[in-house]
Amino acid sequence: MSEYKRKALFVDRDGTIIVEPPGDYQVDSLEKLLFVPGAISGLKSLSELGYELVLASNQDGLGTPSFPEETFHPAHEKMLATLAGEGVTFNDQLIDPTLPEENAPTRKPRTGMFGRYLSGEYDLSASYVIGDRITDIELARNLGAQGILFDPEGTGRDRLVAAGLVDHCVLAARSWSEIAAWLRRTSRSAEVVRNTRETRITVRIDLDGVGESRISTGLKFFDHMLDQIVHHAGVSLTVSADGDLEVDEHHTMEDVAITLGEAIRSALGDKRGIERYGFVLPMDECRAMVLIDFGGRIDFEWDVPFTRERVGDVPTEMFSHFFKSLCAAMQCNLHVKASGENNHHLAEAVFKAFARALRMAVRRDVFSYELPSSKGVI
Repeated sequence: MSEYKRKALFVDRDGTIIVEPPGDYQVDSLEKLLFVPGAISGLKSLSELGYELVLASNQDGLGTPSFPEETFHPAHEKMLATLAGEGVTFNDQLIDPTLPEENAPTRKPRTGMFGRYLSGEYDLSASYVIGDRITDIELARNLGAQGILFDPEGTGRDRLVAAGLVDHCVLAARSWSEIAAWLRRTSRSAEVVRNTRETRITVRIDLDGVGESRISTGLKFFDHMLDQIVHHAGVSLTVSADGDLEVDEHHTMEDVAITLGEAIRSALGDKRGIERYGFVLPMDECRAMVLIDFGGRIDFEWDVPFTRERVGDVPTEMFSHFFKSLCAAMQCNLHVKASGENNHHLAEAVFKAFARALRMAVRRDVFSYELPSSKGVI
């Protein structure tokens, strides 16, 4: 079975979304409610990236005489309603009411409030904690997530160095627009794990080419072909496959295709801003044409006449099956046609043309986040 890893943005409240009042540090009236500049537009931008938004906040002494709940909720609900009016809703709200001296396991940066996110269902390494305090970066470390410090004064680096947390902070940003822009550049990644009785597959992909690429399937020529996707699609790709090659190559290549296709589909998210379509290229005496449409419907056509039974350690009949399985998992139209004399060149031309088609189709216009469909849905 295949396992999707969900991603989350854990966002602090006071000092990050709304201004933290000096003195008592309590937003306990509507008069005190003031949004941090850029927070609403920044969160709206992030809500389109496929992360689950989780509000995570310490509210010292909430529910005690020093901070009655009836003074907390009106301003909090007004904040939520304002954000909802701009299309920003939180999938979850984690609010700890304890005081610092209680040392409660639920108080940030401790992880007691975050139990459901530690169950393995979430890819925490691809999730982020966003906050204005060093303890938010400490929380990121404790969760195994990445930290983003909201740092309008520009003093964050010294504080991070002093706390020994530099390696756990991927960005110290002076503004919400900087946070949004950075996450947009790095958001299109996914990890999919597929374990069956026949294979154990892990695929990690970053469509914007950030990170390490490493491919190992046990089939050297197949590794060489998958490596063409890295170089010609401009993606980062890690494929680890342990299959029953003592039987034959079928299960390994089929399950890699399924897992890779699911990872690409997951990394695309809602597909806003992508070009959607994509490539014809020559390679020596060969020519290859790959047509792709990430429109959500599945159709596969294959016209590639191989004349040898094998290329390297891969049966040539498996190339058609690989791309057919990939097409179904990506939920796209994929039409492949190629001709040539040298079967090695023929296979390589197909993979290169696919990679170029993928590169063209997933390219995102950073100035437009519209769905590439007249129907308004893909």
